[in-house]
Amino acid sequence: MNLFSKSARHLALGLAMTIGLAGAAAASDAEVFPDTSRIATIGSSLTEIVFALGEGDHLVARDSTSVYPEAALKLPDVGYMRQLSPEGVLSVNPSGILALEGSGPKEAVDVLKKASVPYIEVPETFDHEGILSRIRIVGKALGVEERAAALAADVDGKLKAAEALTASVQQRKRVLFILSMQGGKLLAAGGNTAADGILKLTGADNAIDGLSGYKQLSDEAIVTAAPDAILMMDHAGVAVSDDDLFDHAAIAQTPAGAERRVIRMDGNYLLGFGPRTADAIHDLAVALYGTQIGQ
Repeated sequence: MNLFSKSARHLALGLAMTIGLAGAAAASDAEVFPDTSRIATIGSSLTEIVFALGEGDHLVARDSTSVYPEAALKLPDVGYMRQLSPEGVLSVNPSGILALEGSGPKEAVDVLKKASVPYIEVPETFDHEGILSRIRIVGKALGVEERAAALAADVDGKLKAAEALTASVQQRKRVLFILSMQGGKLLAAGGNTAADGILKLTGADNAIDGLSGYKQLSDEAIVTAAPDAILMMDHAGVAVSDDDLFDHAAIAQTPAGAERRVIRMDGNYLLGFGPRTADAIHDLAVALYGTQIGQ
């Protein structure tokens, strides 16, 4: 059931922007839901964590970015997390709202925070510890702290093992993450983004130095970035074929363009910073470094 459907491109842009700039850590006054029987989750990583904790049967709704696990798709969709309607969220009669930092618009979130339904905001950072922190916060909110501690320990071990894969790599790959390419204009990820965070965890360098957030790049900036590989989200937004990508005049002048090297991965999997991130790190490391990893 989709109450507020959006176009594929809108969701793709939304995913990257919600997993875009990291704000200062903040949470509402509430830390534990008095009633966990009907929880609405806003943010794909939170939905995944709730299911990973075995609490999926307590969910009554999720946002449009929450498409994993498959069971989440059976829940009512209250809209894209950065364009929420308070009426839409409250229409499912939740006993609590669990929302990722960066949900919006601000006016809608302000209304939800002032409603009679407990609202817990979960900070988002794009690093190893941020994932563990979100698991603990969600576990506490749902009253399953011991289960959350066990999940956090398991995820911590997997993350450490995944990060260790590239620890001995001598020459780090320079990677350009492209969110979209329309009319020959590239929107790419700079620092303080989920894309930048996953590259760091994978032992790669963001080819965009000195820029923060998602920025449109000039041809000169693309050539100067000199990426060894292009990273894009698969099955998200307007499709960009390999031919269209490497026919771009500026990209063609880069090492990635010369070798036609592009890596495509599911956006939620790659940039979700949730329980599956260790697997995403592993898969990206293999794609970038091949037999060099784990040496």
